Amino acid sequence: MLSFAKVGLLAWGGGPAMMPLLQDEARSKGWMPEAKFTDALAAGYALPGPISTKLALYVGYAEAGWLGALASVVGVILPSGLLILGLLALGNSFRDHPRVQGMMAAVRPVVLAMLVMMVVDLVPGAVTEMRGVIIAFIALLLLAFRVPPAAVIAAGALLGATFLTKS
Repeated sequence: MLSFAKVGLLAWGGGPAMMPLLQDEARSKGWMPEAKFTDALAAGYALPGPISTKLALYVGYAEAGWLGALASVVGVILPSGLLILGLLALGNSFRDHPRVQGMMAAVRPVVLAMLVMMVVDLVPGAVTEMRGVIIAFIALLLLAFRVPPAAVIAAGALLGATFLTKS
């Protein structure tokens, strides 16, 4: 639970910002190989709901069964839940303060860099052949044209089940 609480406490920027931290925890603790983490991430994005809790649940269950799943979800949610309650208690009185504005202006690019690094780390496990590059490029184009992500995921799943199955 402590590893997930660390992720929940340090992942400023929301669920997607948690992915690189969860990936690093899973890698450093030897909980699952990179390819399995990529599969977990794909499954998490294919289902509705917050990605961070789905991925924490997946990793926790894979490592320690139902008790691990429960501990991982509590660990990833509790720190931010307590912090948001504290923030609400303080109110929005500091939201427009120049230092807070400056802090947020610097944190956003850091979170973006973390997401880019996660993508770079995931490429070798997710794209092993040229057809994977083509599929990723088509998916990126569809997303750029505002096709709903669920439709892109469903199309990818259908494409894979129809044309990419191994006998």
